[in-house]
Amino acid sequence: MSRFREEIKRLHDRQYRKDFLYNIIFESDTPEGKVFDIILMIMIALSVIIAIFGSTFKAPWLKTTTTVLEYVFTVFFTAEYVLRIYCSPNPRKYMLSFFGIVDLLAISPMYVGVLLPTVRSAIILRSLRLMRIFRVMKLFNFLTEGNILLRSIMASAKKIAVFFLFVVLLVICLGTMMFMVEGNNPGTSFNNVPNSIYWAVVTLTTVGYGDITPVTTLGKFLATTIMLLGYTVLAIPTGIISASMIRDGRKDINRRCSNCGRTDHDADAQYCKYCGAKFEDDVNDFRV
Repeated sequence: MSRFREEIKRLHDRQYRKDFLYNIIFESDTPEGKVFDIILMIMIALSVIIAIFGSTFKAPWLKTTTTVLEYVFTVFFTAEYVLRIYCSPNPRKYMLSFFGIVDLLAISPMYVGVLLPTVRSAIILRSLRLMRIFRVMKLFNFLTEGNILLRSIMASAKKIAVFFLFVVLLVICLGTMMFMVEGNNPGTSFNNVPNSIYWAVVTLTTVGYGDITPVTTLGKFLATTIMLLGYTVLAIPTGIISASMIRDGRKDINRRCSNCGRTDHDADAQYCKYCGAKFEDDVNDFRV
């Protein structure tokens, strides 16, 4: 009992109180932090499930119950967000971090929904908070693989941008051609160029809604050509990113040359590609 009273007295100290809350909210290695993270994951999962299935309820009492639960979850997440800001050593850094922005987006829809009810459906963004399970379950290797994919996409951004521009020009040309072929038929849906471009996009991407279809022989031939072309077009960005991932996988971005200090070498390299200095046998000597 005396220990409990002593703990209560220590909580009156501001810095001790912030450290105590930090160990619970931000740390997942302590017993209290693990319990908090598990409770948080359960609350997030329940709130997402209710947000998904709540839209299917028709009975008034079910709708009322769902609304009340959504507000309860919002109050809980709001208190958690405020406490994270309070006990964080650098509140600004947390608020502008990825998880800080996600935490804010998780609670904003319910407050904005008071003025704009349709915005409340955006609380499904709370599902992004489940990404914290990587930290709780020590699955950082998965995040590392995700970083490799992200780096490959960023490295291929210029090539993909050029390819995207090519596709835009292609669908404009193909849509215009289809308008020239089908536009004169009575009652046709290819009655203007924008509709024809829309059809070209749907066809080239192999989506094929079927809301607009050609009827002439030449139009069907052109449609068949675009469909076959679509399979080739879709494979190009996949190949670009895959090639970048293969190149990235062959590199050791942490391996540092002791002579020039440059990094980003091939994993099996024996000499620095920038200055020609020979690497030592123990590659750990070159790691940051």
